[in-house]
Amino acid sequence: MSDVVERTLSALPGLLGQHDPGAGPGGGPGRFSATSRLGGLIRSITALSSKHEEEKLIQQEQTNLKATVSAPTTTVRLMKECMVRLIYCEMLGYESSFGYIHAIKLAQQGNLLEKRVGYLAVSLFLHENHELLLLLVNTVVKDLQSTNLVEVCMALTVVSQIFPREMIPAVLPLIEDKLQHSKEIIRRKAVQALYKFYLIAPNQVQHIHDKFRKALCDRDVGVMAASLHIYLQMIKKNASGYKDLTESFVTILKQVVGGKLPIDFNYHSVPAPWLQIQLLRILGLLGRDDPRTSELMYDVLDESLRRAEINHNITYAILFECVQTIYTICPKSDLLEKAAKCIGKFVLSPKINLKYLGLKALTYVIQQDPNLALQHQMTIIECLDHPDPIIKRETLELLYRITNGQNVTVIVQKMLDYLRQSKEEYTIINLTGKIAELAEKYPFLLLKI
Repeated sequence: MSDVVERTLSALPGLLGQHDPGAGPGGGPGRFSATSRLGGLIRSITALSSKHEEEKLIQQEQTNLKATVSAPTTTVRLMKECMVRLIYCEMLGYESSFGYIHAIKLAQQGNLLEKRVGYLAVSLFLHENHELLLLLVNTVVKDLQSTNLVEVCMALTVVSQIFPREMIPAVLPLIEDKLQHSKEIIRRKAVQALYKFYLIAPNQVQHIHDKFRKALCDRDVGVMAASLHIYLQMIKKNASGYKDLTESFVTILKQVVGGKLPIDFNYHSVPAPWLQIQLLRILGLLGRDDPRTSELMYDVLDESLRRAEINHNITYAILFECVQTIYTICPKSDLLEKAAKCIGKFVLSPKINLKYLGLKALTYVIQQDPNLALQHQMTIIECLDHPDPIIKRETLELLYRITNGQNVTVIVQKMLDYLRQSKEEYTIINLTGKIAELAEKYPFLLLKI
């Protein structure tokens, strides 16, 4: 058996909280007795040599589990162990629908550990439109009203993952109240639950925008970060309704870029890179075709470009998003020049990923400034000789977009050369269509070819 499987089996008791009461403080032979059946099942499956043998073994396991969970004498503790094994069967792709109702019952009774396993099983087994999920609504409402922090967290977690759309009104007031909870983990999970509601039933959470705004200014960074997901989606649909929040987003980005967030949010010494990317996307949406709003973000975008200098992939992602934002909002000349230098470094990079990012960025920004791509025209043409087919494909798309009366002859000749050696049907069809369009647009210039 592989070391990975052995380590997994050794970790299962701790992860599931299943310890043998008779084992001593140092463990012992009986330490894994509670998970011995699950461990035995995993060992048996890993030892098989064919899919047919696996199906036969799982079928026998499901038969045994069905008899156990249906027996009136089955204890809650044994039901928990059966549920873990059912989860494993489902993870392998074998439906165990006979256990779904028992998963709901387990979430409704027992101690915290047993309820947790029940909630976990429900979230894995069911989807938000499953008919059995209605049986869990009363349990969720009760746990949301509990004074036990763990029960509230479990209820909020399952609400944010799966919950019937028609039952949202039953829990919405309770979740709104949790936005004022003293514990940040509760406030964070409440925001995540509301985000889920916004995705599946946006009209039902339109009235709580004021509370979303408070979450955006929450003293806990996790709560603030969770609220950004909601605002990004809402701003995508209606940017004009959130222009007044531009200064708030700019202030947050300044704090992030300046390293004012806890070090736990850093990644390879880069301060909260995923938050930076989200905020840059939000600013790009808010500043589009709006000179007054764009002026508010020039300084922070300049600082973002300047600080993202660490030679790591995540900083390249930030720079890419920053360049996109700069070319989306109303332009500022010095920012455009700095963004152009970043793109030039990407295109000239020997690394394939960075070269692709540069070509992708050029394809995007030439809609605003075609001359930017023309500055790198010869470098772009050289990319056609790159061995990576994706780089070639992106290069052809970019060359097509920057074609004008002065370079059309050279570019079409390069396209024809590539067409002769290409064997991909999609590329041939796509490239032939582009050449035909250019021939129609510049008929006299192409007579020389």
